[in-house]
Amino acid sequence: MSGKVTGFAMARRLPPLNALRAFEAAGRRQSFVGAAKELNVSHAAVSRHVRGLEARLGVRLFRNLPRGVALTEAGDAYLAETSRALDLIEAATDRLTEGARRRVSVSAEPTFALKWLAPRLSDFHAQHPEIEIVVDANARIADLKGGECDVGIRWTRAEMREPGATLISNHPAYPVASRSFAAGLNLPVSPEDMQGLALLHEDSGAIWRRWFAAAGLSNPALRERTGRIGSLMAIEAALAGQGVALSSAELVAKDIDEGRLVRLSEIGVDFGGYHVILPPGAAGRGPAARFRDWLLGATETLRSR
Repeated sequence: MSGKVTGFAMARRLPPLNALRAFEAAGRRQSFVGAAKELNVSHAAVSRHVRGLEARLGVRLFRNLPRGVALTEAGDAYLAETSRALDLIEAATDRLTEGARRRVSVSAEPTFALKWLAPRLSDFHAQHPEIEIVVDANARIADLKGGECDVGIRWTRAEMREPGATLISNHPAYPVASRSFAAGLNLPVSPEDMQGLALLHEDSGAIWRRWFAAAGLSNPALRERTGRIGSLMAIEAALAGQGVALSSAELVAKDIDEGRLVRLSEIGVDFGGYHVILPPGAAGRGPAARFRDWLLGATETLRSR
């Protein structure tokens, strides 16, 4: 009697994917902090994943240094294979999801979206023609955790920055006005003369008071009709000759270069910065991460300090 023996495949002995992602990012960056920023998780989460992976494998993958970590010989060899495996998974996923998954929705603060991002999106498309970027220029903060967008670009003060957010721009703000508005002024405008002008911004003059403090004038007598409008509208109002706006020079660089706006003073004031953030737990790979990486590269000159 003859028969056929059927073999049964054993379940794959694979570590948890999140642990592999944490190890690969930490090994590639040689930093748990860098891996945490890339993966948009806490430093403790990366450390927990790596220690759990080491315990599962029975192999030490990192050694501690006075400042940071370094791969062991075993860790270096494992990193090469792990990176290759994750690259294969990413490539297979990209091929399988060439439609909706290659569309990246970006929720961006309107001023940054219209004055900086929009004129440069063609540069991204030239490098990544397979990825479609859909920008929602809206002051409302989209719910990253709820899946309302793939990438968020927000303005915030440094002390209020969300965990996992990466700085894009931290240039100080300077007073700017239209050429026609500035025609009758003595440049640079002194702080004493500035307080008599129509000053435009959204927060009842708080940022202007910070500017005057930086200029050495602690109790400015601001005109009552200081405009209370959004930062993008403030720039547009300044372009229309209605007053003086405070804006990062990088956001209005084209307007200044082409003569539509004039900087009224060389005194600048810190007013926070723009940050980019991906949803919690998002990998440092895929279309959204590629957009984030392009954005950080393109804005490198904006992080001057």
